[in-house]
Amino acid sequence: MDERRKNKRTNMPSKLVIKRLDGDDDRQVSVVITDVSKGGIGFECTERLQVGEVYEAFLKIWTKEVIHAILRIVRMNQKGEGYSYGTVFVGMPDTESARIEVYQAFEDAKKNQ
Repeated sequence: MDERRKNKRTNMPSKLVIKRLDGDDDRQVSVVITDVSKGGIGFECTERLQVGEVYEAFLKIWTKEVIHAILRIVRMNQKGEGYSYGTVFVGMPDTESARIEVYQAFEDAKKNQ
């Protein structure tokens, strides 16, 4: 698979709940995160979502805090009975993306011990 992200990807065991912003679909979708970077999130789920759709997301991070973010889907691939998605953060404050970078630095330090 070609690398499309500009930023380093890191596995982050976490929960993510997304909700479509345009109000046409009031459901919330739980997904399994495959990787996170300061620029976006990769995830898998059984729901079929559309490329270009924008979702409100609540990312529970390693500190048990929740990062509120807006995601736009930029890639979708069918994977078995579900789908794999690539998203980019839309308008995420620098303070929130910095928290992801801190996590990545911490994980890198643990691996190098």
